[in-house]
Amino acid sequence: MAIVCKSANEIEKMRRSGGIVREVLNHVKAMVAPGVTTMDLERAAEAKIKELGAKPAFKGYYDYPCVLCTSVNEEIVHGIPSPKRVLKAGDIVSIDCGVVMDGYYGDAAITVPVDGSLAPETQKLLEVTEAALYKGIEQAKIGNAIGDVGAAVQEYVEANGFSVVREFVGHGIGTRLHEEPQIPNFGTKGFGAPLKEGMVLAIEPMVNTGRPEARVLDDKWTAVTMDGSFSAHFEHCVAVTKNGPVILTQ
Repeated sequence: MAIVCKSANEIEKMRRSGGIVREVLNHVKAMVAPGVTTMDLERAAEAKIKELGAKPAFKGYYDYPCVLCTSVNEEIVHGIPSPKRVLKAGDIVSIDCGVVMDGYYGDAAITVPVDGSLAPETQKLLEVTEAALYKGIEQAKIGNAIGDVGAAVQEYVEANGFSVVREFVGHGIGTRLHEEPQIPNFGTKGFGAPLKEGMVLAIEPMVNTGRPEARVLDDKWTAVTMDGSFSAHFEHCVAVTKNGPVILTQ
């Protein structure tokens, strides 16, 4: 499938969608605390998306049942919100949200500490994963290649003693939630599709404290680390422009 470059007008529409995603994530992030369930976060997000006049991107996508993905501790991505999943001190929760507004998608993720009692390695995991996202974003410029984005993420993560997940990657985004090209969080500088003006990329490092391998649980959605180590996930949608990378989900 061909890579679709967006016009300036289309990118502005995507900035609106991205802004709604950020507003929802900020709203939900403020709720994260011991005793809160991931379903509490889900209900709040669904109400906020409706209030802001958008539609959820995830609910119903390949029959996914919720508007958020909430992945706790060793869960990497696609954790399904549940009233039985109660957050506790020392946990981290990755919150992934997507919306569609006027036919254009926005998609972003954050990983949030449940309280201030994180183990030092877990705190470092969050800091490194978020910093790796920005390392990747810096490479999203005309004349670079997809491999430059992935290499920047991988080099930073591995230099800090963590690993990048291979089975799940970033993606193009626009009038569909997932478009070409795929954006791995690993790679070789200069390899892969060239980055051109108007491309919009969902860059989303998924980083483990332990080994990179993942497996999917029996619910067919939730991906967890094979070794039970903690995992973090941060994501932005980024437009490739003549003025450099522009984040649309902030």
